[in-house]
Amino acid sequence: MRTLIIVMGLTALVSFGARAENLYFLLINQSSADIVEFHVSPPHESRWTDNLIPDGYVLPAGNEVEVAIEDGADHCAYDIRAVFADGEVFEEYDTDLCELGEWTFTD
Repeated sequence: MRTLIIVMGLTALVSFGARAENLYFLLINQSSADIVEFHVSPPHESRWTDNLIPDGYVLPAGNEVEVAIEDGADHCAYDIRAVFADGEVFEEYDTDLCELGEWTFTD
């Protein structure tokens, strides 16, 4: 089972005025499987966004990448979904990403 480690309060990775506009954070894969898809969605939406990892790419185990949510939204709450090469799926719901600096997936 994949787990998630959240590091709070890192500066300069989140860009916002009164609330979020565009969010940037570090996605770290310390698990044993590559991440092949990473999606977000506002909690009130029933569909996930397009894959934030570009087509044809993966986030290999042991690597990291900066992820951008450039939706110009005025909210901070998102659901997240990661799909791993081994078929495992991780979902987390209604997470405040404005305070987020990085997400670390581990085994």
